[in-house]
Amino acid sequence: MSDEPLLELREVMRRLRAECPWKREQTHRSLVRYLVEELHETVDAIESGTPDDLREELGDLLLQVYFHAAIAEETGAFTVDDVADGIVAKMRRRNPHVFGTAVIEGGAQGSAAEVNELWESVKATEKQRDSVTDGIAPTLPALLYADKVLDRLGRAGRRPPVEPADGIGDRLLALVAEAHAAGADPEQELRDAVRRLLERS
Repeated sequence: MSDEPLLELREVMRRLRAECPWKREQTHRSLVRYLVEELHETVDAIESGTPDDLREELGDLLLQVYFHAAIAEETGAFTVDDVADGIVAKMRRRNPHVFGTAVIEGGAQGSAAEVNELWESVKATEKQRDSVTDGIAPTLPALLYADKVLDRLGRAGRRPPVEPADGIGDRLLALVAEAHAAGADPEQELRDAVRRLLERS
């Protein structure tokens, strides 16, 4: 085993791309399904697995990052080091209360809500979006998508009243709005409810 496993993983991926016929044929697009699968398996490990399960699933998720970076490196688009550099720079920019001079009223660290507001403020300055909902992926699970849209509209002072109507979609949206107002994650709440249902069945 290498003393620097992340460097070893990069070399393993380079070799697999060169010597494994299946891995050599993969593209960013062909790997999407595996990225989605690994993400959901990681969520399941968090919610119902052991620490070892989570460690394994995080490894599978990390493999996807290195796989995509290896493909991009071959075309000169970017490397895994570029990916890491980008996220380090982003974390430093978006956490000025830790890495910069921003002062939060609640103290040096402030509350989680104050930190989140600072994060969103820095992010909005960076993105310069044309619409308040730009950047929200419409392919998100529907409850999560609705929750993020409601959050963005609310931050912009444009949240429309959501009333349960006759349609199922309107009633679901009203429940998402209720969960959002209560500070609950509707996606998580529904998964937990389904898990309880299965435990009783």
